Amino acid sequence: MPGAEAMGDLYELLGVRPGASDDEIKRAYRKKARELHPDANGGDPEAEAKFKEVSFAYEVLRDPERRARYDRYGAASFSPGGRPGGGMGFDFDGGLGDLFEAFFGTMAGAAGHARRRGPQPGADAEVTLRLTFSEAAFGTRKDLAVRIPVTCPTCHGTGAEPGTEAVTCPDCGGTGEIRRIRQSLLGQVVTSVACARCQGLGETIPHPCPGCRGEGRRMEDRTLTVEVPAGVEEGSTLRLADRGPAGPRGGPNGSLFVHLAVAADERFQRSGDDLHTTLHVGVAQAALGTQLTVETLEDPRSVTVPSGTQTGHVIRIKGAGVPHLRARGRGDLFVHIVVDTPTDLTPRQEELLAQLAAERGEEVGLPGGHEGVLSRIRSALG
Repeated sequence: MPGAEAMGDLYELLGVRPGASDDEIKRAYRKKARELHPDANGGDPEAEAKFKEVSFAYEVLRDPERRARYDRYGAASFSPGGRPGGGMGFDFDGGLGDLFEAFFGTMAGAAGHARRRGPQPGADAEVTLRLTFSEAAFGTRKDLAVRIPVTCPTCHGTGAEPGTEAVTCPDCGGTGEIRRIRQSLLGQVVTSVACARCQGLGETIPHPCPGCRGEGRRMEDRTLTVEVPAGVEEGSTLRLADRGPAGPRGGPNGSLFVHLAVAADERFQRSGDDLHTTLHVGVAQAALGTQLTVETLEDPRSVTVPSGTQTGHVIRIKGAGVPHLRARGRGDLFVHIVVDTPTDLTPRQEELLAQLAAERGEEVGLPGGHEGVLSRIRSALG
């Protein structure tokens, strides 16, 4: 990534400690990606640049080998330069050709890399798909409206007017590149750049297609059906290979990355594949025990509240959580009990509670000049 060495510490970019686990790094990236994604920031260039930096940091730290090199050498592990400890050390996996390319650009000749010729693939695209809580839990098929470049139906992607065809580029002779030879400290170096006339395709079009003006593709609205697997979470991304923008002049399609936005459900809080909900019970129900109904993702379930239950007691319903993503089984539903203290008692209810307090030897009633409820009960009883 150009300029990667100037981004700062990759762990700080994601907001995690250096010893963070893979899951911590994954969760931190998802949070940052949601905050900085261009769709969520109205195309703000600063947010987009930060989004790319965060994505680069995640790509490095999610890979055990690249992370180990980064932990050892820092920014020198992914940019040309000296390793800590002296000497001219380079951490290139691709050998001498990649080293040349880092200094001089794409190289040609016996030790160089051949430039890709012919139609280039389409760029990748990103969209957001909104789901309900239940759709994310159980999976669904959703239609997604997108506007992307598609292969021109008039010329079928060639870019040439029907009945005509492309011709060999006169500037590069069909190679798609212009080569230059120069002397350097390493000896004679052959560099190559994409041909400006044909943009590296090796062909030019004398008579462009009127439907796409020689591009071989044009913008259209399309509706795609997306298969959402059960168990996905907020911030998950689906990659639809070969369903993104078409490449110019018959190039293959890029990928479409679908970012999932899951609506909250006021009944549940999700933690992984487990769900948490709250059940309110009355004082008498908590003291004596009861059988109550609790909402689940599917049908209501009956739960037993044992006698003497206190606020904070948790009832676990196995297998009532979210299905595991691409695996069998489901998480659990945890029901958190809250004992409600009544606040709108009738005089008769106050009297009954006071009698209970008297039986238990508990002093009740408020000071301040008014006779306490327990005292009135005692007086009434003689």
